[in-house]
Amino acid sequence: MVKDKKFLEKISFFCLDKAKSMGATDCEVVVSSSISESISLRNKQIDHSESSNNLSVAMTTYINKKKSNVSSSNTKEQDLLKLIDRCIEMTKVTPDDPHSSMPDKNKLAKEDIFLNLFDETNISTEKKIDFINEIEEEAFKNNKITNSNGCSFSETKSNFVLSNSLGFSKGYETSIFSAGCAMVAEDQGLMETDYEFSTKRFYHKLLSSKEIGSSAATRASRRLGAKKINSAKLPVIFDKRVARSLLSSFASAISGSAFSRGTTFLKDKYEKEIFSKTINIFDDPLIEMGLGSQAFDSEGVQCEKMQIVENGKFKNILLDTYHSNILKMETNGRSGGSTNLYFENGKEELNKIIANQKKALLITDLIGRGSDTITGDYSIGASGILIENGEFSHSVNEITIAGNLLDMYKNLTLANDLEFIYATNSPSILINQMTIAGK
Repeated sequence: MVKDKKFLEKISFFCLDKAKSMGATDCEVVVSSSISESISLRNKQIDHSESSNNLSVAMTTYINKKKSNVSSSNTKEQDLLKLIDRCIEMTKVTPDDPHSSMPDKNKLAKEDIFLNLFDETNISTEKKIDFINEIEEEAFKNNKITNSNGCSFSETKSNFVLSNSLGFSKGYETSIFSAGCAMVAEDQGLMETDYEFSTKRFYHKLLSSKEIGSSAATRASRRLGAKKINSAKLPVIFDKRVARSLLSSFASAISGSAFSRGTTFLKDKYEKEIFSKTINIFDDPLIEMGLGSQAFDSEGVQCEKMQIVENGKFKNILLDTYHSNILKMETNGRSGGSTNLYFENGKEELNKIIANQKKALLITDLIGRGSDTITGDYSIGASGILIENGEFSHSVNEITIAGNLLDMYKNLTLANDLEFIYATNSPSILINQMTIAGK
């Protein structure tokens, strides 16, 4: 079992008291406990099994404008005293940083907000093995599936307490369950691979083993017969499973770190219209059972729902205390980045968007990291399905799609198929025109 709040607070308060007595002007301590188990199977044989039980302490000490941090998994009193002493001594010799500070006390979370992030259900090892066996069995019912690249199940439960010298001390338990598989389809000597997975806070919310296995098999077999296509400029539709990568790149480009260094292609676009007026983007940390949900950020600052893009206009940067000090702005509780980030759902059905295309590409998989958030250039390997006269023609592979993120933002249309499956979520996206590099 994970350690309870009382146990974790005992360690954090000990560290705070000793750090203050040794000369720290301020201090922050995070004590966390986690247990996890992961099992993977391939062709009905256990491929890997691992379990862990971790307890760790991370400490940050300040001496005026000097700051340093240390961490350890040793929590005996004598080990903690050595850790605290080392952190204090490091802080003393660290150069002053005028922007270094604790968060404003008035911004720290005051209420305990229940977000329903912890599932007490205990899943036995045998049940996990049965679950992934069922995934593989279901996938092999598809006669195009000839091999498995592995099926897995993992469970992690954790608890933490964040305490600081401003009088703040809060934490909460979380759980994560994940299951998935990758299957190999073959036809006339040609092979293709695809996958399906599900990650949820609660076990009963996972896709069923049959849904995971069937979906992975369907996706892999759908890739068979893939052909290269000639280079062209075409409309591109990003399936919602890969469309979220565009939003992840956007989040990187609007971080306080990127803005304070000037290393983002959006550095001159704050409070300007960068999307069409139909586009709205939100970051909501308070969604019950959300994978990115949190009542407060990693500094203890209260988290609230925030609109980042309003009717196409870029309204908010993701800020922590340090970078808000540099930019002379106020932190908005995003130390650690975005939480549950999403495009507001579009209005058009994906089927209708597809039916309206004379010739286009539906992208179902991306290869590599294609966004350069410094320049805004976008280029990435991809595979998918060619659309001709509003209907699927054949699978496509070995292509590269390219464009400029600002141009893509201005020319995107959102479908109405948004689902909250990940921490970053997007409906399917149509980009009016992109460069396709093929044969």
